[in-house]
Amino acid sequence: MTVQGLFSSKSNAAARISAMPRIAIVGRGFSGMMMAIALMKTMRMPFHMQLFDPNSTVSGGQALSAARSSTILNTRVRDLSVATGDTDDFNDWLCSNAEFRAAVPAAIPGFRQIFVPKEIFSDYVYQRFSEALAARKDITVQVCHEPVIAIRRSHGNRYLLESANPANPLFDTVILATGYGLPAVEAPEHDVQPVRAQRLVARPHTVLLGSGIRVVDQLLQLRDAGYAGQITIMSRHGFLPQSHTPNSADPLFPAEALPKSLPEIVRFIRTACREAEEEGGSWQSVMNGLRKHARSLWRSLPAHQKRQFNRHLRSIYDSHRNRLPEAMHARLKAELAGGNTVVLRGTAGRQGLSGIFFRPAGSQADDVIHAERIVDCRCRAPALASPLLQSLLDQGLGQPDELSLGLAVDQCGQVCLEDGTIVDGLLAVGPLGLGSLPDIDLVPEIVSQAYAAAEHVGERFYPKCKAV
Repeated sequence: MTVQGLFSSKSNAAARISAMPRIAIVGRGFSGMMMAIALMKTMRMPFHMQLFDPNSTVSGGQALSAARSSTILNTRVRDLSVATGDTDDFNDWLCSNAEFRAAVPAAIPGFRQIFVPKEIFSDYVYQRFSEALAARKDITVQVCHEPVIAIRRSHGNRYLLESANPANPLFDTVILATGYGLPAVEAPEHDVQPVRAQRLVARPHTVLLGSGIRVVDQLLQLRDAGYAGQITIMSRHGFLPQSHTPNSADPLFPAEALPKSLPEIVRFIRTACREAEEEGGSWQSVMNGLRKHARSLWRSLPAHQKRQFNRHLRSIYDSHRNRLPEAMHARLKAELAGGNTVVLRGTAGRQGLSGIFFRPAGSQADDVIHAERIVDCRCRAPALASPLLQSLLDQGLGQPDELSLGLAVDQCGQVCLEDGTIVDGLLAVGPLGLGSLPDIDLVPEIVSQAYAAAEHVGERFYPKCKAV
């Protein structure tokens, strides 16, 4: 080939890429990786995809960010498939892993009912991403490690992502998949705060902030590592995760017309749980069934009742939907019964030289809890004040949901404005939409939303394009 021909080929290749739809995904945690998988499996026509995330490695997002081999997911294998229409995909992947089969022989021939370490799930997601990419010779994919600090509309309906790179390209579609947000500083060492005045601590003492799955993970990891000191869990409401049933609880929910007001809904659910247990079932089955109706119930509530739920009931709801494997829950109960781990209900304040300020529930005064180590295990809400999200709000490219838990979105993640109109080409998937879509922080819901979003994006570029 002549030099002129070579340059001509490169020019033609560049022209083909520039003619492709350009899609940006901001975030490479689980929501971002799932969105990439769904796009590659759903959009038949060529496109260019660019993944933005300051982390150099693929992670499972905030909920999986502290994954260790001893950290177990709180969702059964049967509910973790990333393949649409194939709930056994993760189970089949585990069955094909000889090393895993040898380590868990009791579960053969299948692993649907078991709970697995988070890092194994991350390996599965990454492999499915790699396979989807290898099967698409007609698309181009880039990864950018520079943080995105702003998104602006430019050249009509295209978007410019501002980062440290001065030559940022324009994108036709931008998908925010930042989980709970991308804070300005996100480093593991900021979660653990040693206190200088350790001499004030009579015995080894660690404070854990939060009440969810991450608190229990941290507690059990400390004990597994040989830590024998006092552990204090500080939580605003004090509700810790409940237990899964020994085997999966099939969804069960009364078929009669659902109530419309928050007090009626609470009574309805309590009655359904009690009746299920009286008939030999479990309240877990009712909660599993509730997930199918959660969005319609949520939409039926007026704004003031949504705020009431968020203030008074969300912590109870979360403790019953984000459940622990039975063995982990038994260890948690034993810890609390033994007295070496205690739960304090109230508000954690600033950290001092000798510990942390804490205001017990119902009190107007702060106490100082002395500790040599403080670990923040709370899942942070989406950072609406972060430069990235604030840039959208300032330009009128999005608005907070009614509770300011995140961005207002529709079912497939399209960003919505106050008048109900959709921001064309801008989506926010996963926990960023938690205020609009209950349970959108759970794996099955994220998977369903990702495929719905991918179909929408495909239809936007290729109206005759159908899902594979």
